[in-house]
Amino acid sequence: MTMIFIIGGLFLVAVIVFLWIIGIYNGLITKRNRYKNAFAQIDVQLKRRYDLIPNLVETVKGYLKHERETLEAVINARNQAQGAAGQAAANPSDPQAMQKLNRAEGELTGALSRLMVLVEQYPDLKANQNMLALQEELTSTENKVAFSRQAYNDSVMDYNTSREIFPSNFVSGMFNFGAATPFEVENESERQAPKVTF
Repeated sequence: MTMIFIIGGLFLVAVIVFLWIIGIYNGLITKRNRYKNAFAQIDVQLKRRYDLIPNLVETVKGYLKHERETLEAVINARNQAQGAAGQAAANPSDPQAMQKLNRAEGELTGALSRLMVLVEQYPDLKANQNMLALQEELTSTENKVAFSRQAYNDSVMDYNTSREIFPSNFVSGMFNFGAATPFEVENESERQAPKVTF
């Protein structure tokens, strides 16, 4: 009779441990999906930003005829960032893709900043209605990118914390839940948003 109680008790403990592992596993899946969704929101805003840049370059091209190098730098940085964003969107869990995106976005921000410094030297361009509309769109988009980036980084932190704390770390290790990479600025000078006020 006691053997039945012992077997029943062991079975009950096994069921509880199994349900506990399932709960932790499902929680990690939920948090991983949450940070991937948060990256998708960044991707939407980055695409909007990338679509604005050619319009911006076309608007200033006539005024900045002697600054072809700067305009080309902006377009090249935009193309590199767009490619890196596509790779990161395909797999936000890939740390190398996220690092490449971080670098590319930093280069794009720097190129846009240099362009905006040049724009300020042309009063007619600063007063151009198309330029004013683009400036407003770019400012709005930069704010949305920053908000989306913060939401993504918060989701990444929540996921990474959940996979690292005891006892979840056993389940995350058992099922290969890798660390997520935050979307951070690598260079301190890149922390400054492009200046788009006139």
